[in-house]
Amino acid sequence: MFSGMAALLAAGVWAAPGAADQGWPATYSLFGTPGIVDMPAAVAPADAEIAATVSGFGKTRRGTLSFQVLPRLSGSFRYSLIDTYDRSFDLQYQITDEGRYMPAVAVGLRDFIGTGRYSSEYFVATKTVSPNVRVTGGIGWGRLGSVNGFANPFGLDTRPDDSVDTGGTVLAGQFFHGDAALFGGVEWRVNDEWTLLAEYSSDAYERESRLIGFDRKSPVNVGVTWRPSDSYQLGAYYLHGSEVGISASVVTNPRTRDMPSGLGRAPVPVAVRGESVVAAATWTNPQVKAASMDALGTIMATDGFRLLGAEVTGNTLRVRYENARFRSEAQGAGRVARILTQVAPQNVDRFVLEPTQQGIALSSITLLRSDMERLENQPNAAALSYDRARIGDASGPAPALDWNDPTPAFQWGLSPYFELTLFDGKNPARGDTGLEASFRYEVKPNIMLSGAFRQRLLGNRDEVGSIAPSSLPPVRRDSLRYGAQSGNGIEDLTLAWYGRPGRNVYSRITAGYLERMFGGVSAEVLWKPVASRLALGAEVNYAAKRDYDLGFGFQDYDIVTGHVSAYYEFANGFEAQVDVGRYLAGDYGATFGLDRTFANGWKVGAYFTLTDVPFDDFGEGSFDKGIRVEIPTDWLAGTPNRNTAGTTLSSLSRDGGARLNVEGRLYDVVEDGHQMQLDETWGRFWR
Repeated sequence: MFSGMAALLAAGVWAAPGAADQGWPATYSLFGTPGIVDMPAAVAPADAEIAATVSGFGKTRRGTLSFQVLPRLSGSFRYSLIDTYDRSFDLQYQITDEGRYMPAVAVGLRDFIGTGRYSSEYFVATKTVSPNVRVTGGIGWGRLGSVNGFANPFGLDTRPDDSVDTGGTVLAGQFFHGDAALFGGVEWRVNDEWTLLAEYSSDAYERESRLIGFDRKSPVNVGVTWRPSDSYQLGAYYLHGSEVGISASVVTNPRTRDMPSGLGRAPVPVAVRGESVVAAATWTNPQVKAASMDALGTIMATDGFRLLGAEVTGNTLRVRYENARFRSEAQGAGRVARILTQVAPQNVDRFVLEPTQQGIALSSITLLRSDMERLENQPNAAALSYDRARIGDASGPAPALDWNDPTPAFQWGLSPYFELTLFDGKNPARGDTGLEASFRYEVKPNIMLSGAFRQRLLGNRDEVGSIAPSSLPPVRRDSLRYGAQSGNGIEDLTLAWYGRPGRNVYSRITAGYLERMFGGVSAEVLWKPVASRLALGAEVNYAAKRDYDLGFGFQDYDIVTGHVSAYYEFANGFEAQVDVGRYLAGDYGATFGLDRTFANGWKVGAYFTLTDVPFDDFGEGSFDKGIRVEIPTDWLAGTPNRNTAGTTLSSLSRDGGARLNVEGRLYDVVEDGHQMQLDETWGRFWR
């Protein structure tokens, strides 16, 4: 009966006419992916959509982060409690979009890297058969082929057991092997907020029935979802004739803004010569120049910029500055240029802007004053001004600074902190909260001493327990021991020196207590032409392991590590990075990373590291890998700032593939001021 129902649903998907309702968003299932209740669906969320879902029924708990990597490709990371805690990764690719007669069709891999507890593959088709009814049918393998299965249509009848206890390997030998089964379901949108769900599940839940007493009486699941806005979804379900389940999803899209904005200061308007400019005709008079420089520095400081130098040569005014407030260097350049129209001598008709970070000039942006005067209120002003701008290198000396910079050399702060450690199988979530005191002393704009000290007030990260055995030196697996007993200590204390040794070349030397676990010296050089998508770098480090009390002492372990790196910026905000070299445990290998950066500062990416450490020696996870997310705080608050809140979802801290954590690596410092990023964010030039 139920197999006939699934076949009927699958056939109906192909036969019913109708067109997709673009305003009907994807339903997030108990797996945290587009689906119905437990089964997948061929509904692709909007490009770049991110959904965080928590769900549970019986003794099963799931937490999932899904990201629409491309318009047709979605990826998901899941942390589940089944009979034990388990991590899994999913991929789904939209083969075709829905048309008038044809359904949308997708292919998916569920839990394709890991221990394989949810391992499944499927083809699925979804069709909107009326404005408020969406039907799905599919064929699955693995767990999705375990109810009323039939012979493999591809002749791949045997499904090998490729899973390993440590997880982390791609289970390619299982893909689309073994018995297949049909699944299907229907969504009925009662109104814009409420949707009723029913499905026929092809997952027998054999593991749960065997190990945790799951009572599966029926393959039919039903549910209801409530989605009063695009930002969240709540669901309630009755599963397999025996269990009640619930889910909650928070949905956002870094390509759109659904948080408050416009709370910052309005930019200074452009002053047109001959109309409203009150600046001096020239700066040849020393008193006039001094007064003008003072006015320029004061106005720039009010808007979040630090003036580092300015000089007039002929009819050109060159200004070097630090943008401390605006995430986009393009927006910063636009604001500085407007300030210059108010203050620059009237004989100046060209502005050369040199934004800096960490005291090093990132690029040179040349603008004509007449373009600023003419384009400010044009309907296509951003594109027109970018076409007229000239962007190049700024490796020369800074212009003279003839004003008293009021920026204090010493700055300090006291703030709360919260630290979370995830994915320990015995204690999957550990956290601390307390106070962090930090300081920064600027010797010169490119030489700074900085540090941070933490005092834990509450938390359970002091419950270290046993440390997993390994044949490798303990360079990461004992990370929980740091500060566990003392409850406080020095997080970092470093002296950093940044430089520009030549055209297109940047350098950094950092010495001191580089991170919580290691101190030493780190030196780096980066070659990155302003207009190039490619960058090349090299880094060498001497690292000594710190004492567990986070004081000034060291343990009896030190090592020299180093990497050569290549970075490449693709279209649509994608950035690839490859690092090849020696890691903290003495192993050799490479780290591969791919991130997608958005114009508003969001960043979502993934990485993995493969070294000469065998998977069995590495331990749980087999090799280092993870997902990283950075959220700009100005996107949340609506007030401009350059801060981010970031996290990395990865396996337990292991020794293989472990790299030194050094703040302020060069590529992260310089990329925002180079042409690819300026091009991506130039739409903010007039904001």
